[in-house]
Amino acid sequence: MTTDGSARQTLFNHLKELGIKTSTLEHDATFSVSQSQAMKLNLPGADTKNLFLKDAKGALFLVIAKSDTRVDLKTLQQKLGAARLSFAKPDLLKEVLGIEPGSVTAFAIINDDQKRVCVVFDANLMAFEQINCHPLENTATTTITRKDLLHFLRVNGFKPMVLELGK
Repeated sequence: MTTDGSARQTLFNHLKELGIKTSTLEHDATFSVSQSQAMKLNLPGADTKNLFLKDAKGALFLVIAKSDTRVDLKTLQQKLGAARLSFAKPDLLKEVLGIEPGSVTAFAIINDDQKRVCVVFDANLMAFEQINCHPLENTATTTITRKDLLHFLRVNGFKPMVLELGK
């Protein structure tokens, strides 16, 4: 879903304040990894898929994986020591991360003022120097270095975990 662009501009301003350089490519809206891959954007680095999950006890997780990584929720649940994992509802996504389905991204943690979300990265993704993420809306893709993405998360009060997610 597109927004009025103000949230994206706020994100870009924040990144600039942190001295983080990115590049952004505008494109048609994408709502899935398969739609993104069909566009053949040929961006440098790794494309991502993002899962916003909730466990049976109410804990929230933002899982950021390489686009072709198969994430098994039962295995992930065990690795996290979480109760039964499921996809969070769109209204919770909007409430906590301030975004719409199809726009889930690592950058959305900027909207989690209460630090409710545990951020989990796929180890396969962390092998790449550059990572591609939506800039809070699914009509563009922003390329950022792995180092800068981790810096962004830490500056904003998050301590991301890195786990082997693929089978």
